[in-house]
Amino acid sequence: MMHPDLEVVEVRHDESFKVWSHGYPYRTVRWHFHPELELHLIVATTGKYFVGDHVGTFAPGNLVLMGSNLPHNWVSDVAEGEVIEQRNLVIQFEQDFVSHCMKVFPEFRQTQTLLDDAARGVVFDDETSAAVRPWFDQLLHARGLPRITLFLSVLERLCRARERTLLASQAYRTDPTSLAMTRISHVLTYISHNLATELREAELAQLAGQSVSAFSRSFRRYTGLPFVQHVNRMRIDLACQLLSSDELSITEACFQSGFNNVSNFNRQFRAAKGMSPSEFRNWQQVNAESRTLMTPVPLSVPYAAHAVTRSRSSLRPPSTAAPGS
Repeated sequence: MMHPDLEVVEVRHDESFKVWSHGYPYRTVRWHFHPELELHLIVATTGKYFVGDHVGTFAPGNLVLMGSNLPHNWVSDVAEGEVIEQRNLVIQFEQDFVSHCMKVFPEFRQTQTLLDDAARGVVFDDETSAAVRPWFDQLLHARGLPRITLFLSVLERLCRARERTLLASQAYRTDPTSLAMTRISHVLTYISHNLATELREAELAQLAGQSVSAFSRSFRRYTGLPFVQHVNRMRIDLACQLLSSDELSITEACFQSGFNNVSNFNRQFRAAKGMSPSEFRNWQQVNAESRTLMTPVPLSVPYAAHAVTRSRSSLRPPSTAAPGS
């Protein structure tokens, strides 16, 4: 039997769940699993999809909810070399998030049956799929509290679905212990908790009980990236979160995200984001200040002229600070 690969789902520390989209082909398009629950909506292409021991045919509008550690994959029927920019929309959230909501909000317990069914995978009717699509699109760009209200709207609509069909058979059972590939999952947890420290591949290979070459192959297989690239990506992601607030200087963000010198940090950041850390922070400030565009316009001032003037001036970022400021 083919063993599924582990997908590492990275949820921002200041968010409760992950919302994203991807095209086809893509690195996560493979037989894989993850501890997080997933709501998966196809927006382009047709093909075959696999959930547990279920094999089905999908088309745009295919909406499936999958429980923790349930292996799955969608394989599109496209011409060789054809690239689809956006094939599906995805929401991923942890079981603990739902459990905490149930403890705080008794009304949330009405989702329990739905989430229990998700252990086998649930496909929804076309009416439900069409209803949640606009919320999915909004979630891709939402920030702060609107994300929660949109997520709850999606979940509530799933609970009211006219039809929902279970996918994997009752006999199908996943074994999280064997699926999680304990060696690699333990290493990934260690990395995420120790980004600010020096991480050596040889030491982590020893932690996994493997030779360096075997560890390197396993790590790339289960994360889709070589060890150094994966660690750098996680550190850059952490740096972006730190730079989005004004609590730390750029130098402090550099060291707290695990880089040992500012010049290397600036170089790695620019390679990943196409701009320096200072420029990234300045644009985040512009983004935050853009809410002033919502200031009511006096009746005596033509709205269009006012909006053009404000938007042009707001799109000029503050003067770039020196690295390390």
